[in-house]
Amino acid sequence: MESTELNNTNPMPRIGDLAPDFEAMTTKGSIKFSEYAKDNWVVLFSHPADFTPVCTTEMSGFAQRKDEFDKLDTRLIGLSIDSIHSHLAWVNNVRENTGVYFNFPIIADLDMKVSKLYGMLQPNEHETAAVRAVFFIDPERKVRLIMYYPLNVGRNMNEILRVLEALQISDKHKVALPLDWQKGDKVIIPPPKTLEEMDERLADESIEKTDFYLAKKELV
Repeated sequence: MESTELNNTNPMPRIGDLAPDFEAMTTKGSIKFSEYAKDNWVVLFSHPADFTPVCTTEMSGFAQRKDEFDKLDTRLIGLSIDSIHSHLAWVNNVRENTGVYFNFPIIADLDMKVSKLYGMLQPNEHETAAVRAVFFIDPERKVRLIMYYPLNVGRNMNEILRVLEALQISDKHKVALPLDWQKGDKVIIPPPKTLEEMDERLADESIEKTDFYLAKKELV
């Protein structure tokens, strides 16, 4: 009974689902998500609260590496259950103290509408603070990858950028990415589906083969 109640209260979009649309006030003004996301990749991420130490390091990380997201045609949008006035004061405070400017929209979600829509509230962790969720959303507005962290553990920015680029490369080249893949590493090509394709694979000397079902190649 408890599990059902939590699921009804905090539904979580699944991989492959259409990312829920919403309208919200942000530090960049009012945004309709479907219009903001149109034809772009989006990384939507939540943080527990403004003026907190771990969140400050994370938001600074997104801000300092925003150019890398821009190069991957990816828009950033943050969220916490704080007011727009708190957001603005925090952005200004960090800029004055560190020189880092959070130049991307941060959703003011005092009514918890967006947090609930995306299952960012985990009542057994905290009832009024969003956990550290990250949603990777493609240009078709489909959810492609989801990360969830607790309140007391910061995210890894290198991993966020790594999997974002991996998703894009996989889509573009119709390949899969192996364990610990990094940009420039070999990729896994789809396994053969017929005996003829298997024989062609086994005879192909241009690829690295462990066996016919596991073969890698370099992207040119």
